Amino acid sequence: MSLDAIRIRVLTLLAAASLTTLAVAFPSMAAERTHPANPHTDGPTAVARARVAADVLMNSYDPNKAWFPSSWWNSAVALQTIGDYMQRTGDRRYLGQLDNTFEKDQGVFPAGVLSGDPLLGNFTSRAIDDSEWWALTWVEAYDLTGNPKYLNMAVTIANYVYGYWDTSTCGGGVWWNAERTYKNAVTNGLWIRLTAELHNRIPGDTQWLARSSTAWAWFQNSGMINANGLVNDGLTNACTNNGQTVWTYNQGMAMGAGLELWRATRDPKILASVQQLADAAIGPNGLVTNGILTESCDATDQTCDDNGKQFKGIFMRYWTDLVDTTHDPRYTAFLQQQAESIWNDDRDAAGRLGTRWSGATDNDHPNVFDWRTQASALSALIGNVPSVTPWESLAATMSPAQPVVMPPASGSASITLDLGVSATGFFPLQARASINTPAGWTATPSTTMVHLQPHGNADPVSATTPLTITVPSTAADGHQIVTANVAAAGMNFTTQADVLIAHTIDFDTGTVEETPWLFDPDGSQSNGVQNRFADGTAHFTYRFPFPADSTSAQVTLTIDNEFLVQVSVDNQNWTTVLQETQPITDGSNKAARTIDLTPYLGAASNGAKPVYVKVSDAFPNDGWGGRVYHVTANIVQ
Repeated sequence: MSLDAIRIRVLTLLAAASLTTLAVAFPSMAAERTHPANPHTDGPTAVARARVAADVLMNSYDPNKAWFPSSWWNSAVALQTIGDYMQRTGDRRYLGQLDNTFEKDQGVFPAGVLSGDPLLGNFTSRAIDDSEWWALTWVEAYDLTGNPKYLNMAVTIANYVYGYWDTSTCGGGVWWNAERTYKNAVTNGLWIRLTAELHNRIPGDTQWLARSSTAWAWFQNSGMINANGLVNDGLTNACTNNGQTVWTYNQGMAMGAGLELWRATRDPKILASVQQLADAAIGPNGLVTNGILTESCDATDQTCDDNGKQFKGIFMRYWTDLVDTTHDPRYTAFLQQQAESIWNDDRDAAGRLGTRWSGATDNDHPNVFDWRTQASALSALIGNVPSVTPWESLAATMSPAQPVVMPPASGSASITLDLGVSATGFFPLQARASINTPAGWTATPSTTMVHLQPHGNADPVSATTPLTITVPSTAADGHQIVTANVAAAGMNFTTQADVLIAHTIDFDTGTVEETPWLFDPDGSQSNGVQNRFADGTAHFTYRFPFPADSTSAQVTLTIDNEFLVQVSVDNQNWTTVLQETQPITDGSNKAARTIDLTPYLGAASNGAKPVYVKVSDAFPNDGWGGRVYHVTANIVQ
């Protein structure tokens, strides 16, 4: 019998034994937490896709501030999503980051450090819904680790939130903010879910269950659920439905609230209400366009703000709960459709996932890719993983995923791509990688074997193989794809590098055209087209691989605010070439400034003379660092 046959036989027996144990020890959990195998994506591939996407998300985690840059509540949701990923796949590599955030960020912070609001300690602030997001994150951490400190923090936050439950206005409900100006859907959906989660984890509890049940009854009768079964944003001062936007996260949060309360009570009326909300969401007047979950701001003539970028992922977190609970094939099929569309239509070569899950884009309102959109789309990929985690998985990536080649007039240029292969399981794997390049290009090696010795799911093992890609001078301008197909033990995974062939440099920042040139975004931010900035200690670095036969080069940056621009030939030793000497914060110094890079054109290596240009903050204490709008270059060969 072959090793693969033995592997399959042993894993089948182990899985059967594991399921039998679960069914005996936890019969209700076994019934609720398993959904049918995905007919579109096999389980190992679904795990691998989620792992690649989760790793991309965690590349944006700031270990010093212990959050994701410049967004407090979004950071809570992103960390909870990583918790979802670890629960679903068995991967435990990011428990340390969860604890890092818990330990570093539970204190008191003034406004502007981690949030626009002052943080009052224990992850609370005047924003009541922000506080609740953090409470749910710590319940997730408790579920993953069993450490009571996380559950205790969630209780502390819940006690704080309960101070804003008020029956004197609209008969009940939690206020959205400490000023008590608004009662809305998300704050109360969060409250119901949180209190039910606490009840379901605290033996002998009656208090949190009573609060959850009371809040659910109030929410159902509040008027926020409209005639179409969709949840509007909140209530007017007269306690009527305000008719504001039906955001996906309000709909999803209402479903999630009911599902957790149903687990506490087994009241069939609650589950029926949840299913009515779900059916409305995917119905004719719902939240779906051509089968894909769509936020109103996903329209190609609009751009979602940093909050809206993350709404759909919250919906999918609780839709996954719905699938696991009901096993309804309609709900399963919808979940699968979202995951497939994201992976096939809304993903770039670097594994980044965009805000529009259909992949739609527009020159003026492009599809946006950042850590918020990554966390959101990751939720659908997590849900697509079978809840009984496959024992084995195989994934691959190539780095850099979006390199630039500027060919010389004759001869060739070359780049090195690192093929990374990762796996989980319990048996040695010999993975065969086949590299495919455009016509006239060569890959060395064109095939390679990668040996992996996985040791379970908790810590996927990985190995890296360098690939040399030789590009002829005749390569056509534009994006060219290098593909690696990796196979082992009946598993397959395909990864790509999107190589940009360019003879000119001319791009707006904040667009997909900028991405290949952006060597190191560090903690910089982009709030739309023609906008990339680096405040405080953040920076961003462009790499310009000028052709080997270049004799001179100048780059022009349209830039303003408190910029510091430095140049390097090795990304290590820097020379300052531009610096704003005045504390300008209003963009009044915006201008196109040209830098002569000719002195930095050194000896050619691999057919290129690379130069690095870094933009940072000349006055890092006031938060108005260099902002770049447009980049062009003039090259003489």
